[in-house]
Amino acid sequence: MDISLSSWQPRLVALATAAADEDGAHDCNHLHRVWRNATLLLEQHPEADQLVVMAACYLHDLVNLPKNHPQRHLASRQAAALARTQLAAAGFPAERLDAVAHAIETHSFSAALEPHSVEARIVQDADRLDALGAVGLARMLYTAGRMGCALAHPDDPLANHRERNDKAYSLDHIEMKLATLPGTMKTAAGRTLGEQRLGELLAFRDRFVAEWAVAA
Repeated sequence: MDISLSSWQPRLVALATAAADEDGAHDCNHLHRVWRNATLLLEQHPEADQLVVMAACYLHDLVNLPKNHPQRHLASRQAAALARTQLAAAGFPAERLDAVAHAIETHSFSAALEPHSVEARIVQDADRLDALGAVGLARMLYTAGRMGCALAHPDDPLANHRERNDKAYSLDHIEMKLATLPGTMKTAAGRTLGEQRLGELLAFRDRFVAEWAVAA
């Protein structure tokens, strides 16, 4: 690892940990995974500023509002502003602050902002990859439990005869959001990994439905 990355990583982790709440889907391990995902994408983008990507990966959830919070769509902007302030105080290179803030602002699905830099595209993809695959499945169910959602509709888990509602049924979230993520990936490597991980989610969904006790 580049010396600037190795020196900044523990400092970024410390900033993120200080702001952490009790949300197990957005804990420090999530941040490590997002950075690991980003390193995979960076292999295809040597032109990207790795320090900017690392900082945004670790600080993108400095402000983490619940999924059902009315201001959820503003959380990434708030996180970007806080990250800028904290990084400046910590002596982070001033010429990179705008790039970090942009990557944090645009990472969020809820914010619906377009990333305009390669670093922001990598961070967005890296974060979305953690919503897919086995870990993404666990995070989905964990978050649904915190929100008081049922696992699935009692007699129509695939929503063949009703409108999907992922605020009521966790399984609906796969089709309503997670299945759309690979198509939103901004990097080729992100799309490839996203499709692979989505396949794991859909295989789970099919097994789940096969075992689900349908009401008589």
